[in-house]
Amino acid sequence: MARSWATLGVDLHLEPVRSGGLRRGLTDALRDAVRTGRLAPGTRLPSSRTLAADLGIARNTVAETYADLVAEGWLTARQGSGTRVATGVPHSSPAASATRPAPRRATAAAVHDLTPGSPDLAAFPRTEWLRAARRALATAPFQALGYGDPRGRPELRTALAGYLARARGVRATPETVVITAGFSHALGILGKVLRARGVRTVAVESYGLDVYWRLLRDAGLTTPALPYDELGTDPRAPGDAGAVLLTPAHQFPMGTALHPDRRAAVVDWARRTGGLVLEDDYDGEFRYDRQPVGALQGLDPDRVVYLGTASKSLAPGLRLGWMVLPPALAQEATAAKGRTDTVGALDQLTLAEFLTSGAYDRHVRSARLRYRRRRDALAEAVAGHAPDVRVTGIAAGLHAVLRLPPGTEQSVVQAAVWQGLALHGLAFHRHPQARATPLDALVVGYGTPPDSTWNNTLQALCRVLP
Repeated sequence: MARSWATLGVDLHLEPVRSGGLRRGLTDALRDAVRTGRLAPGTRLPSSRTLAADLGIARNTVAETYADLVAEGWLTARQGSGTRVATGVPHSSPAASATRPAPRRATAAAVHDLTPGSPDLAAFPRTEWLRAARRALATAPFQALGYGDPRGRPELRTALAGYLARARGVRATPETVVITAGFSHALGILGKVLRARGVRTVAVESYGLDVYWRLLRDAGLTTPALPYDELGTDPRAPGDAGAVLLTPAHQFPMGTALHPDRRAAVVDWARRTGGLVLEDDYDGEFRYDRQPVGALQGLDPDRVVYLGTASKSLAPGLRLGWMVLPPALAQEATAAKGRTDTVGALDQLTLAEFLTSGAYDRHVRSARLRYRRRRDALAEAVAGHAPDVRVTGIAAGLHAVLRLPPGTEQSVVQAAVWQGLALHGLAFHRHPQARATPLDALVVGYGTPPDSTWNNTLQALCRVLP
């Protein structure tokens, strides 16, 4: 008795579109099944003979389709193991594919993560942190385990006031520091305060993080984009805005420092109009080829709100951030935050000990050297493999901007997806109302990959560059 299709190999449901050519239709159908997650990583596919029999097409068509998808990185083929879905291919649900491109953080399916926003988590100083936690817990008063001051533990506010004054030129006292659960938490609090003060508009940079724009909009504020030109962000005339949100020491993602004339001009605007400058100093500790750019807040602590976190210097999972505010605004922000502290007291005490013991400075200096080596390796690799790509924005921080030939950004980002490489195109960070001329570029976060995979990650990046 002849065997029917139902008893051969494994079943695979596909509906190739035949109008554009059978091979192309089959290739698109298989690629879509992998991309949407219907075919999970590691899934073994039918043999070319079996799938050809099931679909009623020539075996060579299936074999050639498999070969194309292996070459693109969607499938793998090994002797004795058959053809399988590659384990490093990112996928998304059908619903997600109709929305904005990749989320800020890479998915678990990505083999190499070059998205900006995170340090090397494998390098977190576990031993030193544990020592600081033990010392902090051993010496903590009983009252520290209660509900506490909504501004945060006084030990941490005192330690931060001293550190920020010394390292970033911030003018702070423990009374003007408010501890938060990261930058988003701080921005949400400020959004409430600004709205209560009658502010309706906060001007933001042409390139940045849409999650922050959404937080401000959720507070009932509009977020028009500031102009951007060859000197970077131009915040000198933000229209009817009552506040501006800036990354003056190291613009994200373009990587430039705010021009000195514009630093002075935006502070002058705040003084004349009664406006506020919200300063996001997200990676202020990491400077390589230039003198450190001091915090803008030092020019006028009555008109500039300083915002920082431990997310880049230590780890975002700690959920530790801080605001340094004008005295009157500190009271309003504390009230908006709530009656009790929202950050764990033991984590606050540990960070305070980490700062005062000198462990934080030692860790930052070590990390700065490691990240500078990575940055140098990135620039050298790109120069050797893609001479038409220019590496910019690398004097500081944990990311670089790779300027691409015009019209190539979308194809490079797609090629990166096929290679299991998570990264962002510059368009991902462009404000919808930005008036600047669009640029083709990649925003490459070189802080995220662990040291053990850095060389392989660089090779994967170079493979997708034009």
